[in-house]
Amino acid sequence: MSTEFKLSASLEEHDDDVRAVAFPYSKLVISASRDATVREWKLLEPEPPRFDCSITSHGSSFVNAVAFCPSIKGYPDGLIVSGGKDTIIEVREPGREPDKDAEALLLGHAHNVCALDVSQDGAYVVSGSWDSSARVWKVGKWECDAVLEGHQGSVWAVLAYDKDTIITGCADQIIRIFSSTGKFLHTIKGSTDVVRALCRVSPKHPSGAAFASAGNDGIIRLWTLNGKQVGELHGHESFIYSLASLPSGELVSSGEDRTVRIWNNNECVQTITHPAISVWGVAACSENGDIVSGASDKKVRVFSRAKERQAATEAIQAFDDSVKASSIPKQQVGDVQKDKLPGPDFLQQKSGTKEGQVIMIKEDDGSVGAYQWSQGNQSWLSVGTVVDAVGSSGKKTDYHGKDYDFVFDVDIEDGKPPLKLPYNLSQNPYEAATKFIQDNELPMTYLDQVANFITSNTQGATLGQSAQAPAGADPLGTESRYRPGESTSNAPTSSLPTSRPKVLPQTSYLSIKTANLRTIRKKIGELNQQLKDEGDRDAVLSTSQLATLEAMIKPLEQNLAGTPNPDDILRSGVDLVMQMVATWPAGQQLPALDLLRLLTATTPAAAAYRSPEGGSLIDVLESSGVFEDPDRPNNIMLAIRAFSNLFETPEGRTLADASFDKIHQLVKASANNSNRNLTIAITTLYVNYAILFTSSSYRSEQRSMDRGLTLMDDLCSIIRTTVDSEAVYRGLVAAGTLLGLGEELQMAAREVYDLDGALRKAEQAVKEPRIRGVVGEIRGLLQGSR
Repeated sequence: MSTEFKLSASLEEHDDDVRAVAFPYSKLVISASRDATVREWKLLEPEPPRFDCSITSHGSSFVNAVAFCPSIKGYPDGLIVSGGKDTIIEVREPGREPDKDAEALLLGHAHNVCALDVSQDGAYVVSGSWDSSARVWKVGKWECDAVLEGHQGSVWAVLAYDKDTIITGCADQIIRIFSSTGKFLHTIKGSTDVVRALCRVSPKHPSGAAFASAGNDGIIRLWTLNGKQVGELHGHESFIYSLASLPSGELVSSGEDRTVRIWNNNECVQTITHPAISVWGVAACSENGDIVSGASDKKVRVFSRAKERQAATEAIQAFDDSVKASSIPKQQVGDVQKDKLPGPDFLQQKSGTKEGQVIMIKEDDGSVGAYQWSQGNQSWLSVGTVVDAVGSSGKKTDYHGKDYDFVFDVDIEDGKPPLKLPYNLSQNPYEAATKFIQDNELPMTYLDQVANFITSNTQGATLGQSAQAPAGADPLGTESRYRPGESTSNAPTSSLPTSRPKVLPQTSYLSIKTANLRTIRKKIGELNQQLKDEGDRDAVLSTSQLATLEAMIKPLEQNLAGTPNPDDILRSGVDLVMQMVATWPAGQQLPALDLLRLLTATTPAAAAYRSPEGGSLIDVLESSGVFEDPDRPNNIMLAIRAFSNLFETPEGRTLADASFDKIHQLVKASANNSNRNLTIAITTLYVNYAILFTSSSYRSEQRSMDRGLTLMDDLCSIIRTTVDSEAVYRGLVAAGTLLGLGEELQMAAREVYDLDGALRKAEQAVKEPRIRGVVGEIRGLLQGSR
């Protein structure tokens, strides 16, 4: 067997970046892509290797993470677990057609799912998300078993270390250890940048490490479970995105420097350069030691040390030639002074000092070639030609000792110096945007806006798809990227605001209408079949009712997109959804509640609904027990979102006003919770009530003042005790808007509810410019009333 990995197969079916890969068996490779698909690659012929591709899942947006559950009882072929931008984790059996129902759809995350892993015994799945949480899901039970909280940024990496231990890596640079039941155990600090990758380290590894981590600082660190660092591996020249462990005990890594690297002990023993910008994922096969990579050039590649599993000589040569022919933007290799570069003779006269070392050579034709040292071949290998990037003027700007194509001035806050946004055309705009946000402690809700700003101001030098906000997204930032006062339809998507606008008082009602209706419909079908199998005849939907549900989807999609439909098309759908809310068990109510919050936002039929007993939808939600089950916070969260979305229609606002006391009683019991998404839902509802009570037709009414005082009491408590930036921000916006009710409420806010103390707590807990901005506005309002 050769000591060098060589190409085994190049798998070319994806239409966009391949973001994640898995290699569970020698005859099965799994890949996930920004083209919204998950694909299975089955080995058809071993020599030379040839794979057959099939789509196992086709969603509506980027798929960023994939994992494989091994064969367990009930699932002899295992399970494919995937997740991405639509926040839904999909579980499917291998070989199942994409138009067939999934085994499970796991709902709970509020933002992009960016990491997945499955315990070795197949007992549980762990997921990580941009919503600053990780979640544990019991296989077969398919409900969230635990939420791993305390992260102060996106959870980029998760590792189901063993049956009792889970490890997370976070944008806040901290590694956290939890029990598989969700109990926080301890933190591990030592990383100097975002932690993006984790992997188990083999007992064969001489360091004695239990696991490895890597991330934006380009360093692989080796750790014991108690947090002792026992090694560092240096070699990558940019972000490291993925780690894997080989059966031999070696480690494999991939990253933004176009490479996959093999590590034996502390030494890089092979560097596999790809003809791409980013190598997003790498995985190892435990059966035969082969590896698979997924990259930004849309390709999945398998590599093997075993000669019998390597590709034909022509295919290997074609891969090598594609690497040689690739163009490397000169920004990626730093300042290249062509006149001082050695000529081709250097390649024969000097050896490299380490595996993966890269040098620049002035070729005979005057071009600049990049060459990489291979320890295995004891020679320099061509890895591309250095070129001026398209769209670059060629003039570089120095920033903190480095040359950049662009250094933008970004005004985030009035009266403060602009922030510097450095960018090279060789970078991925999303990675540059992420680093800018983290370096300046800005909210991740700016991510798409910053990335779009970069692409719009660099002549379209982009990687991947643009991330335009979906129709009906949340204007305060949970799904969209805009702030209070910016309308969803008119908010700029290609530039950052030149200054921070005042946000008080908030005058536009907030709604959360983003959804994948087809996925919700499929989930309802699965749960209905489950109820049927369990013999719950009273709750089971009939064939005609399922047909009504199906008929409702298209007009509801049109309404969400802004094309109104006659109310009678959706009225029967409202009746059916309310029936499900009233009769389905708590563990199966989630998709019905999800549909309800969409209906309250899009049709007055929801507000006009009356049950057979004459009750409104609020009465039905009260009697359904949703608010009496604190162990199901997602049910409560969706019910409160349904209340918030009532404000989208005049009929809904009338119902929300008439039912304030009942809604407040139901919601207040959940105000002191630790669930981020639930707290955001509550503060969103309070923002909408604040807008209603301070509107011209309500402001002069005494009941608006009384209700405003009630909400101010709740809001001051939330602001004092909550550390999540989005919840704090919405709470501040609601409180600041309520101050518009006049001097009586302003005085009570200062002297009774200690709003000043709440503001100080908010500033201490969340150090973001937008928090400082709205706190300053509130203090100005309070000062003006003294």
